[in-house]
Amino acid sequence: RFISIGQAAKKLGVSISTLRRWDAEGRLTSTRTPAGHRRYDLYELQGLALRASPEKPKDRTIAYARVSSHDQREDLERQKQVLELFCASRGWSFEVISDLGSGMNYHKKGLRRLLNLLVSGEISRLVVTHKDRLLRFGAELVFAVCEMKNVEVVIINQGEDASFEEDLAHDVLEIITVFSARLYGSRSKKNQKLLQGMKAAVESAEK
Repeated sequence: RFISIGQAAKKLGVSISTLRRWDAEGRLTSTRTPAGHRRYDLYELQGLALRASPEKPKDRTIAYARVSSHDQREDLERQKQVLELFCASRGWSFEVISDLGSGMNYHKKGLRRLLNLLVSGEISRLVVTHKDRLLRFGAELVFAVCEMKNVEVVIINQGEDASFEEDLAHDVLEIITVFSARLYGSRSKKNQKLLQGMKAAVESAEK
């Protein structure tokens, strides 16, 4: 009879963040396990689903967060918290999509999902902390799609991203890795020497 927050969110067709907000607003109640995890009454959720009117696709906000590498996970969590607080303070119904990967990678799972939602006209607003969180090069193309679909773009911080230099270093290294592998072969001594030199330069710049 009692299900987890992830199962509840899937059943109602909303994000986990939305469920937490409804819980805080008193729109539904939850119990806690000894470990502190939320549990929701299945019968109450079914009643809520019947009473709730379907959300219009054009009332939907997507907030997008991204970092380049695994050692930036803490920054990713900070981005998500900033996005959640920003959207919630304005009363928007929103979902956070996040990616862990280079700004040069156009095939990230979250980015592809975001683009599918944009093209299908399922959202009305896109929120990011910085423009470069979308892509290192090509964010303007995403914004052009937003304009075509009448999707509002909100960039919380118009200035330079605090992690700009670190992300750029990762992206430059990825470019060098790809092209050097194509030119010399991934196992050649010349390629390895080049990569080692680039890694040393990146590490020196980060310090």
